[in-house]
Amino acid sequence: MFDVTTLPGTQKHEQILQVLRALKENPPGFMANIPESDGRLLRVLTETINAQHVVEIGTSNGYSGLWFAMALVNTGGRLTTFEISHERVKMARENFKKAGVGNLVTVIEGNAHEKVQQVEGPIDLLFLDADKRGYIDYLNKLLPKVRPGGLVVAHNMNERMADPDYVKAITENRDLETIFVHAPGGGVGVTMKKRSLASQTGK
Repeated sequence: MFDVTTLPGTQKHEQILQVLRALKENPPGFMANIPESDGRLLRVLTETINAQHVVEIGTSNGYSGLWFAMALVNTGGRLTTFEISHERVKMARENFKKAGVGNLVTVIEGNAHEKVQQVEGPIDLLFLDADKRGYIDYLNKLLPKVRPGGLVVAHNMNERMADPDYVKAITENRDLETIFVHAPGGGVGVTMKKRSLASQTGK
């Protein structure tokens, strides 16, 4: 495996990376944050599709959200992220503030199964990293708001952790195309919402 390091392109990127490094070196308790390699994948996917609106289920202390912010400062987009723990919400908001990206992020506290109804589309990228059995509910509620060509990215998608109902939903739907990235951090499922013929032709 190659040892790859994210290099800052701007001063803003360096500010975000400083907070990411601090969280990686001194995590405040058990956060179960995504591995750095998965964070870099999120950043690349977000910037590649020029995402204007990212929705994240499972903020934790803001670690993955900061990787999204690395892309969003370039795309001009924004992040809406959901977290049920009050303590983690406080930590995440502080980390976003330290990184200078608080203006790009809306943190919504509460049960995401109920709160996601507030989300307005279109969503360019939906990231699922919360209760694994809840992925199918999040998908059903938010997939209609994901734009054609948009992505649904799910974390911990290995055979031991993935919910079979969710796997079936993203692999047997003709309107979706899914690949699995098998990584040390638990694996990632990347699902694209296909563009219809009508959307491609402008009809």
